[in-house]
Amino acid sequence: QVQLVESGGGLVQAGGSLRLSCKYSGSIFSINAMGWYRQAPGKQRELVATITSGKSTNYADSVKGRFTISRDNAKNTAYLQMNSLKPEDTAIYYCNLNGRITWSSTRDYWGQGTQVTVSS
Repeated sequence: QVQLVESGGGLVQAGGSLRLSCKYSGSIFSINAMGWYRQAPGKQRELVATITSGKSTNYADSVKGRFTISRDNAKNTAYLQMNSLKPEDTAIYYCNLNGRITWSSTRDYWGQGTQVTVSS
């Protein structure tokens, strides 16, 4: 089974920066994509950013230009660099891995989440 562990969350003032890390381990045939999602209190979980195995990226409009997603395959780690943070970025951030478990099937794996709080 695949396990994801997020780290790097915390409290930061508006305009500051944080870098989230997602270390994955376990057995999987291949990774299709990894992503970061977030969920604020009383709101639906939303996509923040994704990166494919070919390092093609996609961002939510609300974070585009401020956040950068990346991967280090040698370290089995994905990152989310968050700059110019705003109070509305406050949420629990979750790491996602979409992987191929057989030649014809895929599965999503999720981390436990890490809290990001941005104060004004």
